[in-house]
Amino acid sequence: MRLAVNIDHIATLRNARGEGVPDPVEAALVAEKSGAAGIVCHLREDRRHIKDDDLRNLRSAVTTKLDLEMAMTPEMQAIALRTKPELITLVPEKREELTTEGGFNIAAHFNTLVEFVKPFKGSGIEISLFIEPEKHAIDLSRDAGADLVELHTGKYALQHDENAIAHEFRRISEAAAYAKSLGLKVVAGHGLNYGNIAPFRKIAEIEEVSIGHAIIARAVMTGLGEAVQEMISIIG
Repeated sequence: MRLAVNIDHIATLRNARGEGVPDPVEAALVAEKSGAAGIVCHLREDRRHIKDDDLRNLRSAVTTKLDLEMAMTPEMQAIALRTKPELITLVPEKREELTTEGGFNIAAHFNTLVEFVKPFKGSGIEISLFIEPEKHAIDLSRDAGADLVELHTGKYALQHDENAIAHEFRRISEAAAYAKSLGLKVVAGHGLNYGNIAPFRKIAEIEEVSIGHAIIARAVMTGLGEAVQEMISIIG
């Protein structure tokens, strides 16, 4: 299982003072040097952390894989086509949320989504949809033209009762197997941390996990390189 590191909160820390440090690009390079298989950033419409210049600089610097998380808007479509990350991940976005709160509602936006992804076909940019671990959402993802699905693990991460944890983990495991059976690549993310990630090694269909906040929080105490290496040692 590979690790993609989300460096959004390096930008959050930088923006707290409005100065140039810490630099998300420098963080991305440290993460890559430490074994990360990809770098994730979310260019939100309100630019609350990652800025347009960050994205351009990341595109120039990242040598593994750049995953651009973004809303389904004409502005973001144009930016993605111009920047050419290896992967875009379409996510729902609300200005009032602290972080992405749930999977993309494909059913409500299916026709718009189909048209939105058309320009990316043949561009060399893969398309991922951030969805709930549900068969219907997976079916719609395939039908809309996605190459990957990122299964939302937030509900799993919020559970404390052992039975509830097992239930959510089973949902994710079954969804991963189903998506793989349809020919979709499968990744997972949201709320994953050093204490809850280990069981995911049992889900062979999940090729990669996307983790940001937990690694950046650990890095404050241990250093970013060590934090990345520790997560890689857990996921194998």
